[in-house]
Amino acid sequence: MFPVDFPLVEETDLRSASEQYLLSLESRPKDNEWFQSPKTSKLEITANSIKWLQLFEDDQTKCSILALHPPGDPSQVVALYLHGSWWCVNDVIRTSCESRTDLLPVQSLMERLIMFLLNQVVEMPSQEETLFSMHTRTESAKLLWRDGQAVGFYTVKHKGSLCDSWSGRCYQMPVLDTVLVRRSWRRRGLGLKMLADFCSSFPSEEVLGISVPLSASMVAVCRHFLHLNEDHRDRLYEVEAPGAWTQQRNIWLNIQLSRYLLTVDEVG
Repeated sequence: MFPVDFPLVEETDLRSASEQYLLSLESRPKDNEWFQSPKTSKLEITANSIKWLQLFEDDQTKCSILALHPPGDPSQVVALYLHGSWWCVNDVIRTSCESRTDLLPVQSLMERLIMFLLNQVVEMPSQEETLFSMHTRTESAKLLWRDGQAVGFYTVKHKGSLCDSWSGRCYQMPVLDTVLVRRSWRRRGLGLKMLADFCSSFPSEEVLGISVPLSASMVAVCRHFLHLNEDHRDRLYEVEAPGAWTQQRNIWLNIQLSRYLLTVDEVG
């Protein structure tokens, strides 16, 4: 079993167990605990090699977990402290549950942790890519599972949901906000699959949005999708929040007018 397969855990229990572990580690007369990762050398676990990771954007309750990093390099994450043990990152995003396959709604804290890891740790952006911001704890999302591991996700801003915490503006249509596919799983049609799933999830909505700016890879996915699905050409718009009429631009029209910078390397 992997962390996502364990019984559901409350974030207060997760925080409490982590705090108790950290206190016990700091009170030991001599640090003698080690972690062996398949991809790194043996690491001694000390208070100086552990940091807190905050999982959610603007989180008032500070839902955080302990992360192990190499000596002198806190920007890296080697392992996470979950269910009383240290788990390497690659094992945290895996599952032993055979029914966990394809696109599934994100519901549990562990699934949101996997989203965080894919977003902020596993798939660090190249110079040509943009780092996605952290998501909120209530973000509507689906994880994509393949061969016992999470290989991507997408998030949605629902119609009527708040655009932010200060303006009171609400989205005027469902908006596809974030799409991520791990590099090793790209060029297999997974980005196309997620876009199709998003569109089919709102059959009664005449107009659907995709958050601006569209990356070159997302434009490539949209071009492929709209080439195959003519009925969606008048339905998909790039939008700025909250998506008023003046903040909508038809994606198919923009593709035909060559208003996007295209690339041969697609997200999916």
